[in-house]
Amino acid sequence: MSDSGNTAQATSAPEKSRSTAEADITKYKDAADIVNVAVKKLVGLFVEGANVLDLCVEGDKLIEEGTSAVYNKSVKGVKVSKGLAFPTCISVNNCVAHFSPLACVFFLPNIFHPSPARNRVVLTNKLAPPEPPFSVLSPTIPSPSLPWQSHARSSDPLSAQKLAKGDVVKVHLGAHIDGFAAISAETIVVGATLASPVTGRRADALRAAWTAAEVAMRLVRVGNKNWQVTEAVSKVAAAWDCKPVEGMLSCQQTQNVIDGKKRIILNPSEGQKKDFETITFAEGEVYGIDVLVSSTEDGKARLEETRTTIYQRDHNVSYQLKMKTSRAVFSEVQKKAGPFPFNVRVLEDEKRARMGLQEAVQHSLVKPYDVVYTPQNTFVAAFHFTIALLAGGPSLLTHPPVWYRPELVKTERELEDETFKELLTKKLRETKKQKKKAAAGEGEAEGK
Repeated sequence: MSDSGNTAQATSAPEKSRSTAEADITKYKDAADIVNVAVKKLVGLFVEGANVLDLCVEGDKLIEEGTSAVYNKSVKGVKVSKGLAFPTCISVNNCVAHFSPLACVFFLPNIFHPSPARNRVVLTNKLAPPEPPFSVLSPTIPSPSLPWQSHARSSDPLSAQKLAKGDVVKVHLGAHIDGFAAISAETIVVGATLASPVTGRRADALRAAWTAAEVAMRLVRVGNKNWQVTEAVSKVAAAWDCKPVEGMLSCQQTQNVIDGKKRIILNPSEGQKKDFETITFAEGEVYGIDVLVSSTEDGKARLEETRTTIYQRDHNVSYQLKMKTSRAVFSEVQKKAGPFPFNVRVLEDEKRARMGLQEAVQHSLVKPYDVVYTPQNTFVAAFHFTIALLAGGPSLLTHPPVWYRPELVKTERELEDETFKELLTKKLRETKKQKKKAAAGEGEAEGK
């Protein structure tokens, strides 16, 4: 919105059920291809000493480059919207999700100009001048020989975080084309190889998460209910003495919506069980399934001091913002992110953005994606996939994990539940031949 006396108001955009027409599915899959290319490139950069901020910035850049190269013809005179559907997050070890630190700003006090404010060098974005005391400089940005290095400060103290050997790293990102979003997440262990595979509780969490994800994608079927997925993920995780992270949600997706009303919850508390709606999966629906498993006894996570950097406009809420700064920031959010989550990093002025977002968050016009943690010395593994329920059966829109292979993960525990073991032998979608065989078997059984 403008800086005039007009107030900003979020227009309510009720969820519109979209058929999964062939053109829509193509857009989902094209977005998924872009995500897969980005993940492949990122995984190659997950090495000891890599800076997390740099990796997050690179992930967003790869998605923007990928989407900018496709669907460039206008449709009836209107450009096709495309870009990030979820900013790149890289959450390490006991950090559950949504970690994507902010960029750095340099101060050049009294070297080129008497005023520090006149002598700042912004590296990634136009960030507001930070207040003292100065924090440690991100080691990935320029040369220690620079005379102003001792005065450099990051707007986010955790921007200097580096990957270390053995880190359990969750990478989470998404792209959309015309509002049809493909979001993916997978888990990598830094330095693990066939000769030196993942072991111990890292391996337990990783194997449990991937096995639970494979079971979940086979249970998100027309006619099944959300609680079947909830219970199955808990049972599978228990085979490795692990727990799903409490209260994590998976949601239905439609055009421009990644957090629809039909949802699945993991490891709910008693209160959440009472209030959570039972839903039935139906043909033509698309879901983003998020499976997060911890090596803890209860799966509980808590907030720490890590700054929230990812937000999303809530289209179900309308509110007239009062502050001029809030209106300006909200206008920028609408222009740059639309209905999808965004990182504060993309906004023009970080300090102003935080002031403006404060009012929007307070009135639920914008919702935060908080960074939460399980206890120290525990591990969280995650996999996220996007799946469509088509007439011919479920169709996995996103790609299988880039890094994960069973031989990279060695654990003493194994899945023993025969029902789940049998389920995992089945393909996600039955072929026509398999369907005919099943139908013939049913006919023989009825004839006896």
